[in-house]
Amino acid sequence: MVTPFDDGGALDVDAAVTLARHLADNGSTGLVLAGTTGESPVLSDEEKLELWRAVGEAVTVPVLAGSTTNDTAHSIEMTRKAESLGVAGILAVTPYYSRPSQEGLARHFAAVARSTSLPVMLYDIPVRTGRKIATGTILRLAHEHPNVVALKDAAANPAETTRVVAGAPSGFEVYSGDDSLTLPLLAIGAVGLVSVAAHWLGPELAFVIDLFLEGDVEGAARMNAELAELVAFQSGDEAPNPMPAKAMLRALGVRVGQCRLPHGPASDVLDEQAAVMAAELESLRAAWAAALSA
Repeated sequence: MVTPFDDGGALDVDAAVTLARHLADNGSTGLVLAGTTGESPVLSDEEKLELWRAVGEAVTVPVLAGSTTNDTAHSIEMTRKAESLGVAGILAVTPYYSRPSQEGLARHFAAVARSTSLPVMLYDIPVRTGRKIATGTILRLAHEHPNVVALKDAAANPAETTRVVAGAPSGFEVYSGDDSLTLPLLAIGAVGLVSVAAHWLGPELAFVIDLFLEGDVEGAARMNAELAELVAFQSGDEAPNPMPAKAMLRALGVRVGQCRLPHGPASDVLDEQAAVMAAELESLRAAWAAALSA
């Protein structure tokens, strides 16, 4: 989930609660707060705690806290505080910038897992962190730590994801961390999606996933192809995630404000592009409704 800010750049808790309820009512069966899309690097500890508390009290779907950083001791501290607030689980991102060895990664994640009784979802996104969690490291953590129960896979390497699925213990779940790769990852054993585009495509993405899991692979592929342009809007070199997500929500009339620096504020061009995408979304929904009622 994006983190809403007011016109002065302060955390807008009321807007966060409103957005969280909207997402929960429109296809999202859980929420990740203070992750990459939530601009975690520019949130203070106090803001993260307030966000987890307020949203956790406002929704009935599970809330996962993005409580970790590239500092293991700080990650443990924030994970314990998140648990005290009643969150349902932890999203643990690869320590960024430091580029630790695989042994360092294993020890970092193990320390976080041992610090909490909550389920932990590993978050592998090498394009942002500079280091991939090796398949062997993922499997080691999954087998040695019972509360390491899931992977958010944004590594764009389905062949390695296949090895994770094959070697993981029973009950370990893989989620796509890249909207554009959801169907390929479902095909090799992923169970769902931790999404950016669900901010504006929640019901549609849920429908595609349901079609696939029900065995209608052809229908899921067709619907997925029709969503491709709207999904692709979520990030680009000129406007990386979460800038387009916030622009799209503004175009749809949802109060989220701008991104904090170093991302924001958005250019007028991005907001104009978001308005075009919002119009395309309206047209697509009308077409889908007509097709489903025919």
